[in-house]
Amino acid sequence: MNLRDKLRGLLVRLYARRVEGHLDHAQVPKHIGVIMDGNRRWAKASGSSTVHGHRAGAEKIEEFLGWCTETDVEVVTLWLLSTDNFDRPQEELVPLLGIIEDVVRTLAADGRWRVHHVGTMDLLPAQMQTALKEAEEATAHIDGILVNVAIGYGGRQEIADAVRSMLLDAQDKGVSMEDLADSVDVDMIGRHLYTGAQPDPDLVIRTSGEQRLSGFMLWQTAHSEYYFCEVFWPAFRKVDFLRALRDYAARHRRYGG
Repeated sequence: MNLRDKLRGLLVRLYARRVEGHLDHAQVPKHIGVIMDGNRRWAKASGSSTVHGHRAGAEKIEEFLGWCTETDVEVVTLWLLSTDNFDRPQEELVPLLGIIEDVVRTLAADGRWRVHHVGTMDLLPAQMQTALKEAEEATAHIDGILVNVAIGYGGRQEIADAVRSMLLDAQDKGVSMEDLADSVDVDMIGRHLYTGAQPDPDLVIRTSGEQRLSGFMLWQTAHSEYYFCEVFWPAFRKVDFLRALRDYAARHRRYGG
């Protein structure tokens, strides 16, 4: 590393401390959703392989959760694999699934966070399903950040699964379709989502410069604030995170009022 890079790194750290020093923890979002985008483009820009990009993105996760712990965030939803990602070539998908499985096991072994899967379990390989179930069981008692790992996740699929769950629940209870139709409301559907009784995301961060949700938590983000960051996910820094929190705190959330 040359002198210019060292000076730039020092200035960034000093700036991050300044931003953090002015951060009002009472204004910190309690639930943050993260669309971790840009692994492949980061790899291409650095002359690395796609697999290396995914690994670099995976390594960023624990660091990110550490920042969340420092700032009193209570729930984090990490979008690790979408339903659309299953259309990728096998030579990319298979290593990616292995990397994600390692992430799940690492988060569970860390001991600081409670792991919860959101997504369609049936789409995932048996080994991944086992890893997710073991992670949830091993961390169920932990009183730390609740980390939703969105794997095999699609927003439309979640809503479809919620409706299916609601219909099956009514059938089990002997409720007629007419009575169910009369009783359906927003809260009922919400209870059948993957996130169940969890609070909706206050803030959604998407890296890599893309400014769209791509189907991420379509129901839950109706009133969320969005922060789009140009940096690719593997290069996401604490100062980028703090800027997102500062931007969120400066907004006035009216909820339609």
